[in-house]
Amino acid sequence: MLKPPERGFFVGYFKKVPADIRRLMLVFIVTFVGAFSAAAFVVALDTDSPGSGSFAGPPPEGELTGTIDLLPYPVLRVAASAGKPARAVMLAGTGKFGVSDRAEKLEGQSVVVGGFLARRGDLEMLLVGDRMEAEDEQPADLPVPTTAQDLGRWRLTGEICDGKCAAGAMRPGTGLAHKACANLCISGGVPPVFVSTAPVEGHNFLLMASADGGPIPKWLLDRTAVPVVLEGRVERRDDLLVFKVDREAKGGGT
Repeated sequence: MLKPPERGFFVGYFKKVPADIRRLMLVFIVTFVGAFSAAAFVVALDTDSPGSGSFAGPPPEGELTGTIDLLPYPVLRVAASAGKPARAVMLAGTGKFGVSDRAEKLEGQSVVVGGFLARRGDLEMLLVGDRMEAEDEQPADLPVPTTAQDLGRWRLTGEICDGKCAAGAMRPGTGLAHKACANLCISGGVPPVFVSTAPVEGHNFLLMASADGGPIPKWLLDRTAVPVVLEGRVERRDDLLVFKVDREAKGGGT
């Protein structure tokens, strides 16, 4: 004989669910929701932060004046003045493009550049707007940027990103989810940066270059957005470090 509903046998056309089955379902629902909530919390703890990058607005001076280094990617060298140290500011354009074409026409001149700064930690990039042109009146003695300082050979662990998104133009601007975007930006001329897991002379972000000081080789595009170990020389240009990569370290990479 079938058990009556009050003994725990569920009958579909009864309006009331037996008490013991109701208790079991409540326990199951609470356990299920709690387990998945805990799993989501643990996964979130292991997820890299998108960073504190942001658009910092126009430079405090409104526009920056300096000379341009074309290699490895356009960098505006702003001379020291009024107690302010010299700066080397990476330049990028709008969208996923650099400003190499515009910068080439301005080599050897005093240049005025306007736009918006993107900043994250020691990473700073000027996103160039409409104004990037030679000064109307060129100074008689063009300021000569300080010579780059060789900091020796380094083996670094970290991630290759495009400097624009890593600085805050995209969230997240790092990590595997950003790989396709990073490759598009770098291929378009946006300066790539190496995000080091440990500071290098106080810097976690380094502008990347090939061993001869030019743009990075294409094989490095296969290494973006994932942990990688690279070797090369590091040099200092004012407040910017440049990592001249010559090879991937044995045992490193993905």
